[in-house]
Amino acid sequence: MRKKAGSKKRTVVITGLTGFVGSHLADYILAKAPEYTIVGFARWRSPKDNIKHILDKVTIEYGDLTDFPSVHAVLAKHRPEFIFHLAAQSYVDFSFAAPLATLQTNVIGTATLLEAVRALKAETWYDPTIHICSSSEVYGQVRKDEVPITENNSFRPASPYAVSKVAEDMLGLQYWLSWKIKTIRTRMFTHTGPRRGEVFALSNFAKQVAAIEAGKQKPVLKVGNLDSIRTFMDVRNAVEAYWTMVHTCPPGEVYNIGGNETMTIGEMVKKLLALSKVKNIKVQVDPARLRPSDVTLQIPSNKKFEKATGWKSTIPFSKTIEDTLNYWRDHFTRD
Repeated sequence: MRKKAGSKKRTVVITGLTGFVGSHLADYILAKAPEYTIVGFARWRSPKDNIKHILDKVTIEYGDLTDFPSVHAVLAKHRPEFIFHLAAQSYVDFSFAAPLATLQTNVIGTATLLEAVRALKAETWYDPTIHICSSSEVYGQVRKDEVPITENNSFRPASPYAVSKVAEDMLGLQYWLSWKIKTIRTRMFTHTGPRRGEVFALSNFAKQVAAIEAGKQKPVLKVGNLDSIRTFMDVRNAVEAYWTMVHTCPPGEVYNIGGNETMTIGEMVKKLLALSKVKNIKVQVDPARLRPSDVTLQIPSNKKFEKATGWKSTIPFSKTIEDTLNYWRDHFTRD
């Protein structure tokens, strides 16, 4: 999909560019599709640590997803071919403390984006493809006879965050059915890697191990529910899937996307500790890290997406763990 000589440069907008997944998606597009201009939609206070290495290669437009004029103005100015809607309040635990803020950001923010596209389509026939990033959390606690989880599984959201993602998911479908806004929805399962926020399991544990190695924490690893079962995938495979999807999949569809390595959180911790330079780290369950309600058996069926795109999760989770630990080792070296 190389641009022709003299043709207008093509554009993508990434909401949440400064975040974990958004920054990796930008890296992927810059490497694989340099014919595209990348525009990030961000709040003025968003930290730029994740994109400091590409600040000269992307354009950042400031606004707020819940503010229609700012969203409309950015889309009207750049008229992106693809919109990757990744911005969200994505921390499940925080959604219990701040459910209204979670719903405002995720539900109203998504509706605002879709309304801005709908208005521009009515005004100018602008017709982008929009990736709506839902979550495997919409499935909640599944039964053993329901795994691996398919796209037809029931919704049983077990947190305010999960409820917000059900709404976001259904808004994407509704705007396709009602106004033919070209949305494609994904229900991404557990994905992680370098730059992941420190409140998320692997990243949090890796940061603790790196801190212990640096002599900044006692040799005690504090954890939450070690029995929860997850299927892990590297974020770099996730963004490859997203880019493949918008070029391959028809609008109105929804896809599970996930890895192929399933284990308990406890098994993941053992793999991490095996890489540590300190061998006497004690694992301690911290009651404060246990959620009011939790989900397990998050095991995806990727068959629909793999059939549609040919994509496969290829990065071994052992590399994801190692790279994440090295990311936090570098952090303490810099400090």
